[in-house]
Amino acid sequence: MPETGSEAGGVREVKSAARTVELLELLAARGDRPARLQELADELGVPRSSMYALLQTLISRGWVRTDVTGSLYGIGIHALLTGTSYLDSDPRVRAVRPYLDEASVALGETIHMGRLDGRDVAYLATRESHEYLRTILRVGRRLPAHVGALGKALLAQRPDEELPEEPYEALTPNTRTTRESLASDLALIRARGYSIDREEGVLGIVGFGFALRYDVPAQDAISCSVPVARLTAEHEERIVAVMREIRAKIEAGAPAAGGAVDWR
Repeated sequence: MPETGSEAGGVREVKSAARTVELLELLAARGDRPARLQELADELGVPRSSMYALLQTLISRGWVRTDVTGSLYGIGIHALLTGTSYLDSDPRVRAVRPYLDEASVALGETIHMGRLDGRDVAYLATRESHEYLRTILRVGRRLPAHVGALGKALLAQRPDEELPEEPYEALTPNTRTTRESLASDLALIRARGYSIDREEGVLGIVGFGFALRYDVPAQDAISCSVPVARLTAEHEERIVAVMREIRAKIEAGAPAAGGAVDWR
């Protein structure tokens, strides 16, 4: 008999599978901070012996890696291979990539594509500015939807009743940390047609986000990130004009739902 747990959507959850996913998500969220066995056991609330056995299984399969002492654990290379497969197999990501290049060349700034995933936005593609290079690659990383241009553009496509519950994490002193403040900003975004993140996610960076409306409600968005020191009124006006044009091109050429897998 398979090990089962709570019911979800009429299907009983397989507890061992859920525990494996939770462990991988925990290790992925830690980034470059490896974890010790006891930390992982405590975090997931499982016996140390069970956690050790699960880790060893995942190490043998390449999903988890350990250091030379065998005491520190991090996400393994197979997570990267699977993530790359996700990006390569997604028709929307493939369709958007050339337009990110076009926007980056036209504006000389960093351009992103992201997808809403629960309370967060996952970065699916990035074209970095030659003027402002990040030391950390964005693709595959997540940012709370309420703090960035991508996320706010997507939240504005939904009724305020669907906003995430508080508390809202503050990443900078400018982050909107209440539903009331966020809802007020989303009303402006709906009227304006795009979002603006003025140093709410990263100090020194302003973002302009545009929902891609080939889905209803939109699941994907594109954005342009600009250092505050380089953002003039004229440059902001050009960014908005170019990004609106890029969005129109993407939406006009987006793969139709018919004949393709409708992923959920």
